[in-house]
Amino acid sequence: MKQLIECVPNFSEGRDMSIIKQITDEIERIEGVKLLDVDPGKATNRTVVTFVGEPDAVVEAAYQAMKKAADLIDMRQHSGEHPRMGATDVCPFIPIANITMEETVAYSKKLGERVGADLGIPIFLYEASATDARWKNLANIRSGEYEKMESKFKQDDYNPDYGPNKLNVTAGVTAIGARDFLIAYNVNLNTTSTRRANSVAFDVREGGRVKREGNPITGKIMTGANGETLREAGACKAVKGIGWYIEEYGIAQVSMNLTDIKVTPFHIVFEECCKSANARGLRVTGSELVGLMPLKVILDAGKYFLKKQGRSTGIAESEIIKIAVKTMGLDELTPFDPNKKIIEYLLAAEEATPLLAMTLPDFANETASESPAPGGGSIAAYVGALGVSLGTMVANLSSHKRGWDDRWEEFSDYAEVGQEIKDQLLYMVDEDTNSFNGIMDAFRLPKGSAAEKATRQDAIQDATKYAVEVPLNVMRTALKSMEMIQKMAEIGNPNSVTDAGVGALCARTAVYSAYLNVKINLGGLDDKSYVEATLEKANALLKTANETEKRVLEIVESKI
Repeated sequence: MKQLIECVPNFSEGRDMSIIKQITDEIERIEGVKLLDVDPGKATNRTVVTFVGEPDAVVEAAYQAMKKAADLIDMRQHSGEHPRMGATDVCPFIPIANITMEETVAYSKKLGERVGADLGIPIFLYEASATDARWKNLANIRSGEYEKMESKFKQDDYNPDYGPNKLNVTAGVTAIGARDFLIAYNVNLNTTSTRRANSVAFDVREGGRVKREGNPITGKIMTGANGETLREAGACKAVKGIGWYIEEYGIAQVSMNLTDIKVTPFHIVFEECCKSANARGLRVTGSELVGLMPLKVILDAGKYFLKKQGRSTGIAESEIIKIAVKTMGLDELTPFDPNKKIIEYLLAAEEATPLLAMTLPDFANETASESPAPGGGSIAAYVGALGVSLGTMVANLSSHKRGWDDRWEEFSDYAEVGQEIKDQLLYMVDEDTNSFNGIMDAFRLPKGSAAEKATRQDAIQDATKYAVEVPLNVMRTALKSMEMIQKMAEIGNPNSVTDAGVGALCARTAVYSAYLNVKINLGGLDDKSYVEATLEKANALLKTANETEKRVLEIVESKI
């Protein structure tokens, strides 16, 4: 599973598109990142750029973009409405998939150290990366903006984390850090009243509303002992919001920023808006996502609503997303296309998945052609995916069986396991073909000199080892599915016990088929200790698969 980080650098140029393009060109030339959005603002003279990719590639792209910005932007000549302090004013990293905040912080520090040392720009770490509590808040670093930076560096307590302890007069100062993903989200109401939309916003947002004496609208504002305005907190922490009227749609909305979706998830904000609206005689008619979201956010939402319905969450990703979209009305104002709204799907569209993209007849025809790939390894993975899909079907049928309503969560959990295994095996359908192509590429390397021959031989050995590890992983994964399939044969809907039996046969076939691929690829390796150890693992996996298949078929035969 790929680790993904989003990076949203803000550059102090929003008017000269040639400068902006030179900066974004640096990002686009780095392999492993995808440029998602470029948003220039003339009044602010600032451009917000969004790109995403694997961590090391993101660090490299950010560095090259910052280097180009430092070459092209002279802060002495800059003016704009938005607060700023550097050519690259701020550069946040956001964890998107399969990566922790702590790991993301480490990558932000890696970038900061490099920029400070190589480009001579003072770097302050902010938000989750901050080493000084004052710098968690960006405003504390940027106060006074570029014009006050030179004098601030003369203060004893204003010291950057990396780079020189003085202003870079042309590139200024930059803040780099890690923060949570921010979601811009609007909830639609069946009213045209901004005041009523604001009332819902005040109920929901963390800041809530000002406390007043007597009348909640016209009463005197209440203050504390120190004269500060007292507030009544809203229902959702880490949510900012306000009501407004959208002339284009002819409705009022609650417009919100969700600043920490771990604290208050997407779907809970929607639920709280519904609760507030209903209490005020209003109704939520739908909602609108502004920009992009990580896959996990909408999957969590879909699963939440499925659980509310007492339905299995172990269904296809596309179906979970559909439940979220329809429940929250994300398609009320404009079509909601997951391929354009979900970050991981945007990236996947750029990656080659030739086999999985095929229809079943095309896949069969390609397998039957004179091309050596897809071969037995890819077919093994696909057969395994079909096997665990049958086991998952039994789990989902069991979760919906009349009279078993009190067991739906039990079977839902098994179905979720099955879906995860299915996705892993489907990934390996193409990956096995990729590993074969890797061997072919290694054999095509030049071999004119002794050095080239040595490099070529090393590449062949490395590629062959990977071509062993892929089917070995198919064996492990397909065997893992047999545990779930056996359980479904034992406790699942008895009317589907033969489906569990067929699933077990497919899974054992996948294990045995992948075993053959492991053995033949081991024959091309010089590392005998690796060969012996791997063969021992493969033999053990095959033995267990054969024993499990026998047990499952005995259960099936006893029930039919």
